[in-house]
Amino acid sequence: MRKTGVLILSAAFVVAAALTAKAQGEVKPVNIVVGFSPGGGYDMYARTLARHYGRYLPGQPKIIVQNMPGGSGLKSVTWLDNGAPRDGSTIAAFNPGLITESVTDAAKIQFKFTDVAWVGSISRDYRICYSWNGTGVTDFAGWLKRQQVAMGAPAPGSSAYVNAAMMKNLLGVPIHHVLGYPGSAEERLAIERGELDGGCGAWSSNPPDWVKQKKITPIISFTKPPIPNLEQPVPFFRDLAKNEDDKKLFDMLTIPDAVGRPYIVSRAVPQERLDSLRKGFDATMRDKDFIADATKLDLTVSAMTGQESHDLVAQVYVIDAKMVERMRKIAH
Repeated sequence: MRKTGVLILSAAFVVAAALTAKAQGEVKPVNIVVGFSPGGGYDMYARTLARHYGRYLPGQPKIIVQNMPGGSGLKSVTWLDNGAPRDGSTIAAFNPGLITESVTDAAKIQFKFTDVAWVGSISRDYRICYSWNGTGVTDFAGWLKRQQVAMGAPAPGSSAYVNAAMMKNLLGVPIHHVLGYPGSAEERLAIERGELDGGCGAWSSNPPDWVKQKKITPIISFTKPPIPNLEQPVPFFRDLAKNEDDKKLFDMLTIPDAVGRPYIVSRAVPQERLDSLRKGFDATMRDKDFIADATKLDLTVSAMTGQESHDLVAQVYVIDAKMVERMRKIAH
Protein backbone atom coordinates (compact mmCIF):
# COMPACT_ATOMS: atom_id res chain seq x y z
CA MET A 1 0.00 0.00 0.00
CA ARG A 2 2.83 2.32 0.89
CA LYS A 3 4.54 1.44 -2.41
CA THR A 4 1.37 2.24 -4.30
CA GLY A 5 1.15 5.55 -2.52
CA VAL A 6 4.72 6.39 -3.46
CA LEU A 7 4.01 5.59 -7.11
CA ILE A 8 0.93 7.76 -7.08
CA LEU A 9 2.89 10.58 -5.44
CA SER A 10 5.70 10.21 -8.00
CA ALA A 11 3.22 10.32 -10.85
CA ALA A 12 1.71 13.42 -9.33
CA PHE A 13 5.12 15.10 -9.27
CA VAL A 14 5.66 14.21 -12.96
CA VAL A 15 2.29 15.69 -13.91
CA ALA A 16 2.95 18.75 -11.76
CA ALA A 17 6.36 19.24 -13.36
CA ALA A 18 4.85 18.98 -16.82
CA LEU A 19 2.15 21.49 -15.96
CA THR A 20 4.71 23.84 -14.46
CA ALA A 21 6.86 23.68 -17.61
CA LYS A 22 3.80 24.38 -19.71
CA ALA A 23 2.77 27.22 -17.44
CA GLN A 24 6.23 28.71 -17.70
CA GLY A 25 5.78 28.74 -21.47
CA GLU A 26 7.54 26.00 -23.39
CA VAL A 27 8.54 27.45 -26.74
CA LYS A 28 7.00 25.72 -29.73
CA PRO A 29 9.49 24.87 -32.52
CA VAL A 30 9.22 26.59 -35.88
CA ASN A 31 9.19 24.33 -38.93
CA ILE A 32 10.56 25.47 -42.28
CA VAL A 33 8.97 23.19 -44.87
CA VAL A 34 11.10 23.05 -48.02
CA GLY A 35 9.25 22.00 -51.15
CA PHE A 36 12.20 20.03 -52.50
CA SER A 37 14.40 17.09 -51.60
CA PRO A 38 17.53 17.55 -49.42
CA GLY A 39 20.79 18.75 -50.93
CA GLY A 40 19.56 21.39 -53.37
CA GLY A 41 19.72 25.17 -53.24
CA TYR A 42 16.38 25.74 -51.50
CA ASP A 43 17.35 23.16 -48.87
CA MET A 44 20.79 24.72 -48.32
CA TYR A 45 19.35 28.21 -47.89
CA ALA A 46 16.68 26.97 -45.47
CA ARG A 47 19.16 25.07 -43.30
CA THR A 48 21.49 28.07 -43.20
CA LEU A 49 18.58 30.28 -42.15
CA ALA A 50 17.54 27.73 -39.50
CA ARG A 51 20.91 27.88 -37.78
CA HIS A 52 20.45 31.58 -36.95
CA TYR A 53 16.78 32.59 -37.22
CA GLY A 54 15.70 31.30 -33.81
CA ARG A 55 17.88 33.80 -31.96
CA TYR A 56 15.71 36.61 -33.27
CA LEU A 57 12.28 35.13 -32.54
CA PRO A 58 10.38 35.40 -29.25
CA GLY A 59 11.52 32.65 -26.89
CA GLN A 60 14.37 31.68 -29.25
CA PRO A 61 12.57 28.56 -30.58
CA LYS A 62 14.30 25.63 -32.24
CA ILE A 63 14.06 25.86 -36.04
CA ILE A 64 13.44 22.52 -37.76
CA VAL A 65 13.83 22.03 -41.52
CA GLN A 66 11.53 19.49 -43.13
CA ASN A 67 11.53 18.42 -46.79
CA MET A 68 8.21 18.07 -48.61
CA PRO A 69 8.97 17.69 -52.33
CA GLY A 70 6.16 17.96 -54.82
CA GLY A 71 5.00 20.23 -57.63
CA SER A 72 8.00 22.60 -57.51
CA GLY A 73 7.15 23.48 -53.95
CA LEU A 74 3.37 23.69 -54.45
CA LYS A 75 2.85 20.86 -51.96
CA SER A 76 4.67 22.79 -49.23
CA VAL A 77 2.68 25.95 -50.00
CA THR A 78 -0.73 24.24 -49.89
CA TRP A 79 0.30 22.52 -46.64
CA LEU A 80 0.19 25.92 -44.93
CA ASP A 81 -3.62 25.93 -45.04
CA ASN A 82 -4.28 22.22 -45.43
CA GLY A 83 -2.62 20.43 -42.55
CA ALA A 84 -0.14 22.73 -40.84
CA PRO A 85 -1.09 24.77 -37.77
CA ARG A 86 -1.83 28.34 -38.81
CA ASP A 87 -0.16 29.95 -35.84
CA GLY A 88 3.12 31.01 -37.45
CA SER A 89 4.97 27.83 -36.49
CA THR A 90 5.12 26.61 -40.11
CA ILE A 91 6.97 28.50 -42.83
CA ALA A 92 7.16 27.34 -46.46
CA ALA A 93 10.05 27.66 -48.91
CA PHE A 94 9.10 27.16 -52.57
CA ASN A 95 10.10 27.77 -56.17
CA PRO A 96 9.00 31.29 -57.18
CA GLY A 97 8.25 30.02 -60.68
CA LEU A 98 4.91 29.06 -59.15
CA ILE A 99 4.08 32.77 -59.03
CA THR A 100 4.15 32.96 -62.82
CA GLU A 101 2.22 29.71 -63.09
CA SER A 102 -0.51 31.09 -60.83
CA VAL A 103 -1.16 33.56 -63.66
CA THR A 104 -0.59 31.35 -66.69
CA ASP A 105 -2.28 28.24 -65.26
CA ALA A 106 -4.72 29.58 -62.69
CA ALA A 107 -6.85 26.41 -62.84
CA LYS A 108 -3.91 24.43 -61.44
CA ILE A 109 -2.68 26.81 -58.73
CA GLN A 110 -6.12 28.19 -57.75
CA PHE A 111 -4.83 31.02 -55.59
CA LYS A 112 -2.71 34.16 -55.83
CA PHE A 113 0.58 34.62 -54.06
CA THR A 114 -0.72 37.93 -52.74
CA ASP A 115 -3.10 35.79 -50.67
CA VAL A 116 -0.27 34.39 -48.54
CA ALA A 117 1.74 36.25 -45.90
CA TRP A 118 5.29 37.01 -46.94
CA VAL A 119 8.05 36.71 -44.32
CA GLY A 120 10.84 37.75 -46.68
CA SER A 121 13.45 36.51 -49.14
CA ILE A 122 17.11 35.75 -48.49
CA SER A 123 18.30 36.49 -52.00
CA ARG A 124 17.14 37.13 -55.50
CA ASP A 125 18.01 34.41 -57.99
CA TYR A 126 21.01 35.30 -60.15
CA ARG A 127 19.95 32.78 -62.76
CA ILE A 128 22.30 31.24 -65.30
CA CYS A 129 21.75 28.44 -67.80
CA TYR A 130 24.89 26.35 -68.23
CA SER A 131 26.21 23.40 -70.22
CA TRP A 132 27.94 20.31 -68.84
CA ASN A 133 31.55 20.07 -70.01
CA GLY A 134 30.94 16.62 -71.54
CA THR A 135 28.76 18.17 -74.24
CA GLY A 136 31.58 20.25 -75.70
CA VAL A 137 29.31 23.31 -75.85
CA THR A 138 31.06 26.47 -74.67
CA ASP A 139 28.76 29.27 -75.86
CA PHE A 140 25.19 30.10 -76.83
CA ALA A 141 25.86 29.57 -80.54
CA GLY A 142 26.84 26.00 -79.70
CA TRP A 143 23.39 25.29 -78.27
CA LEU A 144 21.71 26.69 -81.38
CA LYS A 145 23.70 24.23 -83.54
CA ARG A 146 22.68 21.13 -81.60
CA GLN A 147 19.74 18.95 -82.65
CA GLN A 148 18.58 18.76 -79.05
CA VAL A 149 19.46 20.25 -75.67
CA ALA A 150 18.07 18.13 -72.81
CA MET A 151 17.20 20.22 -69.74
CA GLY A 152 15.66 19.00 -66.50
CA ALA A 153 13.03 20.46 -64.16
CA PRO A 154 10.71 19.26 -61.40
CA ALA A 155 7.58 20.21 -63.36
CA PRO A 156 6.13 22.77 -65.78
CA GLY A 157 5.99 26.16 -64.11
CA SER A 158 9.20 25.78 -62.12
CA SER A 159 11.83 28.45 -62.70
CA ALA A 160 14.15 26.02 -64.49
CA TYR A 161 11.33 24.95 -66.80
CA VAL A 162 10.34 28.53 -67.57
CA ASN A 163 13.95 29.52 -68.33
CA ALA A 164 14.36 26.63 -70.76
CA ALA A 165 10.94 27.27 -72.33
CA MET A 166 11.87 30.91 -72.92
CA MET A 167 15.09 29.87 -74.68
CA LYS A 168 13.10 27.46 -76.84
CA ASN A 169 10.20 29.72 -77.75
CA LEU A 170 11.91 33.10 -77.96
CA LEU A 171 15.49 32.32 -79.00
CA GLY A 172 15.14 29.06 -80.93
CA VAL A 173 17.22 26.74 -78.74
CA PRO A 174 16.12 23.11 -79.44
CA ILE A 175 15.17 22.37 -75.84
CA HIS A 176 13.93 18.93 -74.81
CA HIS A 177 12.31 19.06 -71.35
CA VAL A 178 12.93 16.16 -68.98
CA LEU A 179 10.59 16.43 -66.00
CA GLY A 180 9.91 14.79 -62.67
CA TYR A 181 13.03 15.52 -60.62
CA PRO A 182 12.20 16.04 -56.90
CA GLY A 183 14.89 18.71 -56.63
CA SER A 184 18.11 20.10 -58.03
CA ALA A 185 20.19 17.43 -56.27
CA GLU A 186 18.62 14.76 -58.48
CA GLU A 187 18.98 16.95 -61.56
CA ARG A 188 22.71 17.30 -60.88
CA LEU A 189 23.15 13.55 -60.71
CA ALA A 190 21.37 13.25 -64.06
CA ILE A 191 23.69 15.89 -65.53
CA GLU A 192 26.77 14.04 -64.28
CA ARG A 193 25.44 10.80 -65.80
CA GLY A 194 25.04 12.50 -69.17
CA GLU A 195 21.24 12.27 -69.15
CA LEU A 196 20.94 16.06 -69.29
CA ASP A 197 23.06 18.52 -71.28
CA GLY A 198 23.01 21.23 -68.63
CA GLY A 199 20.70 23.14 -66.35
CA CYS A 200 19.24 26.47 -65.31
CA GLY A 201 19.31 27.91 -61.82
CA ALA A 202 20.92 30.26 -59.37
CA TRP A 203 24.64 30.30 -60.05
CA SER A 204 25.40 30.28 -56.32
CA SER A 205 23.50 27.01 -55.86
CA ASN A 206 25.78 24.99 -58.11
CA PRO A 207 28.24 22.64 -56.37
CA PRO A 208 31.48 24.58 -55.70
CA ASP A 209 33.60 21.85 -57.36
CA TRP A 210 31.55 22.17 -60.56
CA VAL A 211 32.47 25.84 -60.74
CA LYS A 212 36.07 25.65 -59.52
CA GLN A 213 36.94 22.66 -61.71
CA LYS A 214 35.02 24.15 -64.66
CA LYS A 215 32.78 21.12 -65.02
CA ILE A 216 30.07 23.49 -66.24
CA THR A 217 30.19 26.44 -68.62
CA PRO A 218 27.81 29.40 -68.16
CA ILE A 219 25.94 30.03 -71.41
CA ILE A 220 23.26 32.68 -70.85
CA SER A 221 22.09 34.87 -67.97
CA PHE A 222 18.51 35.65 -66.96
CA THR A 223 19.73 38.33 -64.56
CA LYS A 224 21.29 41.58 -65.65
CA PRO A 225 25.04 41.54 -64.96
CA PRO A 226 27.03 41.58 -62.82
CA ILE A 227 26.43 38.09 -61.41
CA PRO A 228 28.14 37.34 -58.06
CA ASN A 229 30.98 34.82 -58.35
CA LEU A 230 30.67 34.58 -62.15
CA GLU A 231 34.16 34.92 -63.57
CA GLN A 232 33.36 35.13 -67.28
CA PRO A 233 30.68 37.35 -68.87
CA VAL A 234 27.83 35.67 -70.73
CA PRO A 235 25.03 37.07 -72.92
CA PHE A 236 22.06 38.56 -71.06
CA PHE A 237 18.83 37.04 -72.36
CA ARG A 238 17.03 40.38 -72.63
CA ASP A 239 19.75 41.71 -74.95
CA LEU A 240 19.11 38.77 -77.31
CA ALA A 241 15.35 39.33 -77.45
CA LYS A 242 14.19 40.11 -80.97
CA ASN A 243 11.85 43.03 -80.26
CA GLU A 244 10.39 45.25 -77.54
CA ASP A 245 7.38 42.98 -77.00
CA ASP A 246 9.72 40.08 -76.28
CA LYS A 247 11.72 42.25 -73.89
CA LYS A 248 8.53 43.18 -72.00
CA LEU A 249 7.57 39.52 -71.90
CA PHE A 250 10.98 38.69 -70.47
CA ASP A 251 10.52 41.35 -67.78
CA MET A 252 7.18 39.88 -66.70
CA LEU A 253 8.39 36.27 -66.68
CA THR A 254 11.42 37.08 -64.56
CA ILE A 255 9.69 39.10 -61.79
CA PRO A 256 9.72 35.97 -59.57
CA ASP A 257 13.51 35.76 -59.88
CA ALA A 258 13.76 38.85 -57.68
CA VAL A 259 12.13 36.89 -54.84
CA GLY A 260 14.31 33.90 -55.60
CA ARG A 261 14.56 32.38 -52.09
CA PRO A 262 11.21 33.27 -50.51
CA TYR A 263 9.58 32.32 -47.20
CA ILE A 264 5.84 32.56 -46.58
CA VAL A 265 3.23 31.63 -43.98
CA SER A 266 -0.54 31.28 -44.08
CA ARG A 267 -2.56 34.48 -44.36
CA ALA A 268 -4.45 33.19 -41.29
CA VAL A 269 -1.39 33.75 -39.07
CA PRO A 270 -2.18 36.52 -36.55
CA GLN A 271 -0.70 39.89 -37.49
CA GLU A 272 1.31 40.16 -34.27
CA ARG A 273 2.96 36.80 -34.96
CA LEU A 274 3.62 37.73 -38.60
CA ASP A 275 5.23 40.97 -37.47
CA SER A 276 7.58 39.09 -35.14
CA LEU A 277 8.48 36.58 -37.88
CA ARG A 278 9.27 39.43 -40.25
CA LYS A 279 11.24 41.39 -37.68
CA GLY A 280 13.28 38.31 -36.76
CA PHE A 281 13.90 37.48 -40.42
CA ASP A 282 15.12 40.99 -41.21
CA ALA A 283 17.44 40.90 -38.18
CA THR A 284 18.83 37.53 -39.26
CA MET A 285 19.60 38.92 -42.71
CA ARG A 286 21.85 41.52 -41.01
CA ASP A 287 23.47 39.05 -38.62
CA LYS A 288 27.23 38.76 -39.18
CA ASP A 289 27.33 35.07 -38.29
CA PHE A 290 24.50 34.30 -40.71
CA ILE A 291 26.18 36.22 -43.52
CA ALA A 292 29.51 34.50 -42.81
CA ASP A 293 27.79 31.10 -42.81
CA ALA A 294 26.11 31.82 -46.15
CA THR A 295 29.32 33.16 -47.66
CA LYS A 296 31.20 30.03 -46.61
CA LEU A 297 28.64 27.98 -48.56
CA ASP A 298 28.84 30.30 -51.60
CA LEU A 299 25.22 31.40 -51.02
CA THR A 300 24.44 34.97 -51.98
CA VAL A 301 22.50 37.24 -49.63
CA SER A 302 20.53 40.13 -51.14
CA ALA A 303 17.60 40.17 -48.77
CA MET A 304 14.11 41.52 -49.34
CA THR A 305 11.58 42.22 -46.58
CA GLY A 306 8.19 40.56 -46.43
CA GLN A 307 6.39 43.72 -47.51
CA GLU A 308 8.82 44.34 -50.38
CA SER A 309 8.32 40.75 -51.55
CA HIS A 310 4.54 41.09 -51.43
CA ASP A 311 4.56 44.39 -53.33
CA LEU A 312 6.82 43.01 -56.07
CA VAL A 313 4.71 39.88 -56.54
CA ALA A 314 1.56 42.01 -56.74
CA GLN A 315 2.84 43.38 -60.06
CA VAL A 316 2.30 39.97 -61.66
CA TYR A 317 -1.44 40.17 -61.06
CA VAL A 318 -2.04 43.45 -62.90
CA ILE A 319 -0.68 42.21 -66.25
CA ASP A 320 -3.19 42.66 -69.07
CA ALA A 321 -4.92 39.63 -70.64
CA LYS A 322 -2.98 39.87 -73.90
CA MET A 323 0.37 39.66 -72.10
CA VAL A 324 -0.89 36.81 -69.91
CA GLU A 325 -1.80 34.82 -73.03
CA ARG A 326 1.69 35.37 -74.45
CA MET A 327 3.22 34.32 -71.17
CA ARG A 328 1.08 31.18 -71.21
CA LYS A 329 2.23 30.23 -74.71
CA ILE A 330 5.90 30.93 -74.03
CA ALA A 331 6.26 29.40 -70.58
CA HIS A 332 4.52 26.09 -71.27
